[in-house]
Amino acid sequence: MSTIIGVDIGTSVTKAVAFDGAGRARAAAVRRSHVEMLPGGRVEQDLDDVVAGVGEVVREVAHALGGPPGAVALTGQGDGLWLRDAGGRPVRPAISWMDARASELVTRWLADGTIGAAYAHTGSGMFPGCHGPLLHWLQQYEPQALDRAAVAGYCVDAVAQHLTGRVCLDASDATLPFLDPRTRRYAPEALAACGVEGLADLLPAPAAPGTVLGLDGRGARLLGLAEGLPVVAGPYDLPACAIGSGVRAVGDGVLILGTTLASQVLTDRVDLDPRAEPAGMWLCTPDPGRWLRAMPAMVGTAALEWVLALVGATTADVDALLTESPPGARGVHAFPFLSEAGERAPFVEPSAQGRLDGLSLASGRADAVRAVCEAIGYAARHCLEAAGLSGALALCGGGTRSVMWARLMADVLGRPVRIPLEEQVGALGVVSVARASLYPGYEAPPGRHRVVEPREDVRALYEDGYGRYRAGLATARAGWGGRAR
Repeated sequence: MSTIIGVDIGTSVTKAVAFDGAGRARAAAVRRSHVEMLPGGRVEQDLDDVVAGVGEVVREVAHALGGPPGAVALTGQGDGLWLRDAGGRPVRPAISWMDARASELVTRWLADGTIGAAYAHTGSGMFPGCHGPLLHWLQQYEPQALDRAAVAGYCVDAVAQHLTGRVCLDASDATLPFLDPRTRRYAPEALAACGVEGLADLLPAPAAPGTVLGLDGRGARLLGLAEGLPVVAGPYDLPACAIGSGVRAVGDGVLILGTTLASQVLTDRVDLDPRAEPAGMWLCTPDPGRWLRAMPAMVGTAALEWVLALVGATTADVDALLTESPPGARGVHAFPFLSEAGERAPFVEPSAQGRLDGLSLASGRADAVRAVCEAIGYAARHCLEAAGLSGALALCGGGTRSVMWARLMADVLGRPVRIPLEEQVGALGVVSVARASLYPGYEAPPGRHRVVEPREDVRALYEDGYGRYRAGLATARAGWGGRAR
């Protein structure tokens, strides 16, 4: 079975990894992308810069292989708004999922029931960096951009269009916030609730599972590969990571300890309960009878990087700092809600704010770092509970490179975590999807992983800590203007 190059187009980094038929990595390359942080919480990216990065990493990996791959498979960041014209050219800079320009609008929609009305038909909450509020914002402040646009898409389909000349949107990307995941069609009630029903023609219909594209002349020149080479624009990074992490059985889940803290649980049913907290989403998978109940929080490793910078440390110091501070961080507590766009899971609150308290002259920088890491663990536990985790849990993402943080996560979650030995599980996941599309009947081999068990001697401490976290969160939400749950 031929080698396939999986490309994971992250927010700040694009990675390409070539996997053979046994799921072993043969070659890899990484390039950083530029993220424009602008006043007012605005965050944008240049599609041309992102596409150029894809070309660089694929060329490097193909050269290392010494021959052409059998296919290229794409995954990457979700949400945000990547507006293009009919030829795939951007009509304005892409708006990132991290963008906060529509925060006040989302706050108003939470209060007046707009988000709840859409949620009843889609099961997807909304946050400032998703299509609903962003399209509404542009309709009010930049209508000329919408007039020039032919496609209101996402990162992966924008890159795929540049490579193949075709618009091919995976159903997972289309999920938030207008798709009815049961039918894989857009819910007109959700569009109307957001006041953007007149923009429905900009939304591409989700592609059928198993769709395979081919490099056109422009894409072939960019990647240095043959025209017509198969291209699969697969699930975006959250479901791709679930697939690559070996989530196979209903009730199993994955926690991605990356820029976002993304919790997902595999399910065989969709429950659109209008009484539920309007947060998270039901992600379509390549299997029409399976969905991922996703609760992707806004801040994961970004919160850790913030506190490390605050205390004058780097990621290389994490293990030593976590060793220096005992479980419970000597009474220092934190909330990890540091995104300017607030929080989106397991609740939506654009006004959510971080906190670091319980400090005294006896506290050290290690205590501050541990407190933030423990808070991220509590937030993950909250998300996983909301997503309905009942089976095994995989843990992946850049945060797992820290042995001590992985152990801390198992302790705080109070359950074993399986850490895949292959770090680039997003690329591996979309390569598995590509193989299944190219070779019907293909089943991915079981992945290799190591297991981190929770320590019994800290169980009671973290159970108490989680209770305090949830109680403090309920109080804080009342102050932020959200609804305590």
